[in-house]
Amino acid sequence: MKTGLSNAARTGIMMRRLGDVLKNWVETTPDNPAISDEIRSLNYRQLDQAVTNCREFLAQSGIRPGDRLAVIGENSTTLAILILAAGLDDIWVVLENARRAPLETDGVCEHAQPRRVLYLTENSPSAQDHANRHGASFLSTSFGALAMGPLKDATTEPCFESAHEQVAALIYTTGSTGKPKGVMLTHGNLLYISTLMQKQRRLIPEDRVYGILPITHVMGLSSGLLGTLASGAHVQLVPRFSVAHCARSLKEDGISILQGAPAMFARLVKSDEMRHFHSDTLRVIAAGGAPLDPTVKHEVEQCFGLTLHNGYGLTEGSAICWTRLESCNSDCSVGPANPEVSIAILNVDRQPVKPGSQGSLWAKGPNIMKGYFRDPERTAAVLTPDGWFNTEDLARQLPDGRIRIEGRSKDLIIRSGFNISPLEVETALNAHEQIQQSAVMGHQVCGNEEIVAVIERSPDSILNEADVRLFLTDRLSPYKRPNRIIFVDTLPVAPNGKVLKQQLKLTLKELT
Repeated sequence: MKTGLSNAARTGIMMRRLGDVLKNWVETTPDNPAISDEIRSLNYRQLDQAVTNCREFLAQSGIRPGDRLAVIGENSTTLAILILAAGLDDIWVVLENARRAPLETDGVCEHAQPRRVLYLTENSPSAQDHANRHGASFLSTSFGALAMGPLKDATTEPCFESAHEQVAALIYTTGSTGKPKGVMLTHGNLLYISTLMQKQRRLIPEDRVYGILPITHVMGLSSGLLGTLASGAHVQLVPRFSVAHCARSLKEDGISILQGAPAMFARLVKSDEMRHFHSDTLRVIAAGGAPLDPTVKHEVEQCFGLTLHNGYGLTEGSAICWTRLESCNSDCSVGPANPEVSIAILNVDRQPVKPGSQGSLWAKGPNIMKGYFRDPERTAAVLTPDGWFNTEDLARQLPDGRIRIEGRSKDLIIRSGFNISPLEVETALNAHEQIQQSAVMGHQVCGNEEIVAVIERSPDSILNEADVRLFLTDRLSPYKRPNRIIFVDTLPVAPNGKVLKQQLKLTLKELT
């Protein structure tokens, strides 16, 4: 398969709004497949027409430029069409995965105050449940079935000529406590990230992407959806992960690009469906959204016969670092900074640390958010006036310039005066062949913090607490070993694959 840059990479400067990713391909390869789900498949000409129809629908529904439109759904062609259409008319899409809990979704809508809420019910029972709770009206459109909430009075936001100023999407971070935190991402932010799929992952029109990353989240939206369409390739949107469905698609559907959370890859390689796996088309596999464990990386590479690439970013600044296809990437570093992105590793006084030392990772570039919606105090706490963003993650820069993420500064466990990174303990635990994944947290007890490990065992495992403690003896210093070990059938994870530690902490609190 060719791996040269596509025409879109050379004409990317012409893309001002998200919907512009279609322009080149509607003109040059209109009959090539663009997007599909389990209900419909559209080529570039059909997708462009669907976007036009959707723009008319939104206008008739009373949605104006500068309005916020909440869209609650799961991966589907309908969701993709709405995102592309809204952006062309300077409408902000407030993206909510339908699988989020009712109170979480209601909290987002209360904070975002959208002009309308759309529930994409065609392929999502969860979206239908949300629609029923709010008494939404069900209707059918030319681009998919949905339910619509009432039109509300809402103050419009300013519209800018520059895509770098105009907000395209408002995405609320998962697992946060208290007041919701809405990340304002501009067209410029998202289009920059999409072009990396051409420059770094070398997408071409012949590629077919398995679209399991939720497009209600930044990585699924920017690299999964927009990056694929900007390259003239085909994205197969999948609403929910299933080992059987993914394995079948990899073997039968000509998938060439597979991106997902480490937990997804961990489940794949332990399944019977992936034994003796072979594909003539798959050429890039990449993990993101959560720390990559060395054991998982090794097992995945053994199964697929490919390097498992890694990357790092946040909702506020996705695609800060990616590993490069041409590099061996033998460890779990997240690679060097991407083009046009500057990084710095600073101490608590915001001064550079000594080369190779650990510090807080800061980043600046075209991928960094505009700010938090209607929350200038939170914005000022992490974003400087000249555009530097504090990721609040601990990192170390290797001699060759690559970055290694070593945990979150605010998640540090302080036990008897020692600082402990939960990621380090999780990495040690996950090296056990009978541990599917783990989550490590601190728990306040008598003026100190104890370490609590919550473990999801592999299928058919008979692992017990004594086995785990013996396993850690040679891997962790005594002060880093868990005080408590709790086994669960399944760790709660967000749609993007991240373990919901806040949910676990609430459960832990109930048990104590």
